[in-house]
Amino acid sequence: MGDNAALRRHMDDLGLTQADLVRLVNEAIQELTGKPGTVSERTVYNWLSGKTRWPPAKIRAALRAVFGCTGPDLGFIPPAKASQTPPEMPVKRRSFITALGGAALAATAPPAGGQHRIGTADIERLNARFADVIASDHRHGGRASIEAQAAALADEALALQRSGSAGQRVRSGLYACAAAFMSSAMWAAIDGRRFDAALQHHQKAAALAAMSGDSTIQFRIWSHAGSLYRHMGRPSDALAANDVARGLPIGRRDPLFASLGHARHAAILGLTGDANAVQRLIGRAQAALDRADPQASRPVWITAHYDQAELESLALAAHLALGRHADAEAHAHRSLALLRPHMQRSRAITRARLARAQLGQEDVEPAVATAVDIPASLARHPRVAGMLDRFGTQLHALAPGSGHTRVWDDYTREARRTTA
Repeated sequence: MGDNAALRRHMDDLGLTQADLVRLVNEAIQELTGKPGTVSERTVYNWLSGKTRWPPAKIRAALRAVFGCTGPDLGFIPPAKASQTPPEMPVKRRSFITALGGAALAATAPPAGGQHRIGTADIERLNARFADVIASDHRHGGRASIEAQAAALADEALALQRSGSAGQRVRSGLYACAAAFMSSAMWAAIDGRRFDAALQHHQKAAALAAMSGDSTIQFRIWSHAGSLYRHMGRPSDALAANDVARGLPIGRRDPLFASLGHARHAAILGLTGDANAVQRLIGRAQAALDRADPQASRPVWITAHYDQAELESLALAAHLALGRHADAEAHAHRSLALLRPHMQRSRAITRARLARAQLGQEDVEPAVATAVDIPASLARHPRVAGMLDRFGTQLHALAPGSGHTRVWDDYTREARRTTA
């Protein structure tokens, strides 16, 4: 028995306390099995101290979802018989199948004694699981577990490529699947402010998308790259990446993609101070959205995300960056009125921006009321937390010692206490 330095190092890399790891592992168990996890801080202490050398399969699967690493990668030592990996299935893939209950994914493994023929049904099974990742992202967003799940799905799609024979159309579809999954890992890393990881995911996703020949997924990846550089405060790189997305054929074929490209360009231009260009791009985004056929068949990642509410949200971000607080507030109210009920993470982000827009107009009372209406569970989301930190700094500078500032301070203390 000895200190598990590998697990401790992975926790430090993600900035996780023992309490954070308890919460993430229990949430991963809930997502993977449908039943609440029962991991406690004592459990984590036993992992770190080396008292627990090899956790049960369910917990190893949850740790894989959180960290994207196998048990041995995390410093756990398998018993001798558990270390014997069947030759037909690598450890990472086998553990991930176990984590998900095995049924649908195991069907993608090649049958022993014969070559597996890969078909569209295999792609459909992968895409069905991808829809679950998208749904989890809308509920939570930014979590390392979502990033790990999406990256693992990309590995599965690539493993399937190597597992049997397929026609060119199916192989292109598998590369597109893998690229889409890596793009979701990239977005989770962006949302969680893990920018170095997002850049690495982008490189892999862009290469896979190029091999797929699918301009739809190429659009997503380069549009995400534009958002990544925008969040990093690099508008020149953001504009260049988003221009790659806007120049792809899908933007000419489908006005919905064109609208998203224009709206994200407007948000980037807000950082440059070009108010006229922002207004022009928002107008183009709206016109394209109005032309888009709502019944057209499109990938789940865009239909689940982009609509009038998101256009208003991107316009809000652009005007907030410009310091046009009244315009930003108007877009925020429209976005909140249109957001689909399940998009709680997006609602929290929009409310945080609305609070800053109201404070920018020195409307202290409504600004604080807007901010404290964000549930404490969402106030810890990395993007929301950053916005609220800036809000608090501005509030203390504008109205130090006021009753509204005390309300805000009470809220932040309670939020920290209830989410610790």
